[in-house]
Amino acid sequence: MNTPLQPAQRQSFTGVRLRKHSDYQHAYAAARKRQSASMSWFLAPQAPQQTPFAAPFPNAPRVGLTAGKVLGPAHQRNRIKRRMREALRRHLDLLPHNCDLIFHPRRVVLTIDFAKLEAEIVRILHQANAEAARIAAASHPHPAPARPA
Repeated sequence: MNTPLQPAQRQSFTGVRLRKHSDYQHAYAAARKRQSASMSWFLAPQAPQQTPFAAPFPNAPRVGLTAGKVLGPAHQRNRIKRRMREALRRHLDLLPHNCDLIFHPRRVVLTIDFAKLEAEIVRILHQANAEAARIAAASHPHPAPARPA
């Protein structure tokens, strides 16, 4: 069985999606907005699960996509999301652990070359991993070494 964290030839994007409105709201509250050429993105540590059965992979990374009406009619928004999902699906192994990542694409995602879009998403995922490492280090500081007596 493939988990969202194992590389495979054809991974599914559905297992790593943010689904609940409350998860999006928590991520927005805990993150700050970052910008790139064709999208903005938010990275937040995952909220603790209320029950052990809340998710099939409780510490698996999750990703969300939003496409508001400002991006155009429904068929354009759907195409933007399809392009984003495909670029993300190819690099699910780069998603930062224990974090929620939300992308807000801009209209330029419709016309940008797919290779450029994919390269930008990979760059963002590397930045998100570095930021997730900083968040983890700040929340779990190393204990001070014991002094010799």
